[in-house]
Amino acid sequence: MDAAADTPLDELQPTLLQLREAWQSRRPGLEQRRGDLQRLRAAFAARIDSMDAAIRADFGHRSTHENLVSEAMIVLAELDHALRHLRRWARPRRVGVGWRFWPARAQVRPQPVGVVGIIAPWNYPVNLALVPLVSAIAAGNHAYVKPSEHAPRTALWLRELLADVFPGDRVATALGGPEVGAAFAALPFDHLLFTGSTAVGRKVMAAAAPNLTPVTLELGGKAPAIVCPDFPLDSAAARIASGKWFNAGQTCIGVDYALIDAPRRDAFVAALRAQVAARYGDFAVADDYTRIINDAQFARLHGYLDEARARGCDVLELATIDPQRAQRERLLPPTLVLDPPDDSALMREEIFGPILPIRGYRTLDQALALVNAQPRPLALYPFSRDRATVERILAQTSSGGVTVNDTLVHFGVHDLPFGGIGPSGMGAIHGKAGFDAFSKQLPVFRQSRLAASDWIKPPYRGWVDRLVRSLAR
Repeated sequence: MDAAADTPLDELQPTLLQLREAWQSRRPGLEQRRGDLQRLRAAFAARIDSMDAAIRADFGHRSTHENLVSEAMIVLAELDHALRHLRRWARPRRVGVGWRFWPARAQVRPQPVGVVGIIAPWNYPVNLALVPLVSAIAAGNHAYVKPSEHAPRTALWLRELLADVFPGDRVATALGGPEVGAAFAALPFDHLLFTGSTAVGRKVMAAAAPNLTPVTLELGGKAPAIVCPDFPLDSAAARIASGKWFNAGQTCIGVDYALIDAPRRDAFVAALRAQVAARYGDFAVADDYTRIINDAQFARLHGYLDEARARGCDVLELATIDPQRAQRERLLPPTLVLDPPDDSALMREEIFGPILPIRGYRTLDQALALVNAQPRPLALYPFSRDRATVERILAQTSSGGVTVNDTLVHFGVHDLPFGGIGPSGMGAIHGKAGFDAFSKQLPVFRQSRLAASDWIKPPYRGWVDRLVRSLAR
């Protein structure tokens, strides 16, 4: 990103104050929220081609169809879902008070929190900026968005889109690198959402702590696929290929490693090889295959492969690419690594690229022990047609979300909360979960004309004593 486009550090705090003052002077009602979402939808739909061009330019190359599926489709669906359900989400909810407080009434009233900060990553730079923004706007907040500096053209595209839709005191955008990001995270937001790596998530949480800013962290981790012996191998390979090599593996819920019953390991490798040939064909073209985002990520991934080779692992590149072209275009083919040891980088670190470690297992207990030895992942993918086996896996593991017999698709279901647990994150977004994340669930108790509290007061003697004792039983 051109440094001239960066937001000066001394503008961050005044912009936040401007957003907060505007919100306090006129908190958005339902009609304004709906109008904002409708204008955002229209402006976004009109700019899909330019969005696609910006993302492809940032990656060096990314499939237009992957952009349409993972960015355009998801954002438009989230907008439509919010517009369809907003009135119901925002409606106060009656709750019972119990016989001890009768005839009083009570309700829970969703209330906007104020100004929401959103720090978005580079891997899905539009989706992961706009989906939480939809929730923040739907809940009645103002928002300050910080796109990733690693997708600079898309960041500029986002700033222009949001400036065309919203007044600057309703939604603002900050651009810049790590220095701007660190200062942004330290602002006293009313809620802060960060999507990115676990390591940076720790820093964001630490920056928010002095302000007691509530945080939602959407992080990552090592999402496993567990292929059970009863599940058809070709189907498992096809669905895991989709979950691994979409966006060249640069997906927080992408399959990070696959566990397969040991007797079928080699057949599974052959099935994955066939999937790569069928999907991408001649890598001299590879129009449908995404490049690695930048040189640092490309070098990191090659470092994992170099270590695996040095430790004697079988490293299988599933396509042949000219090395000079691969380096020039940051083109890393789908690659399998067989049985990497537990202490290898490939089994310790989130891969975030098109490298798939494959481990054979003898028993399901062995596979579950390997999964549970890792930090809790953002996603888990069990493959079995036996209901009891799936229930056993769900009962004996913990993860942010699960897709059974497929990969990735739970992310697109708006009524499923999306979020991690422990090192893979905290809190949840999407649909009503996102609306609730950026709302204060305000409890309201309405006392009646006749109230026990008028009588339950000192001196606690006689009938008052007897009443209190009866209520405490």
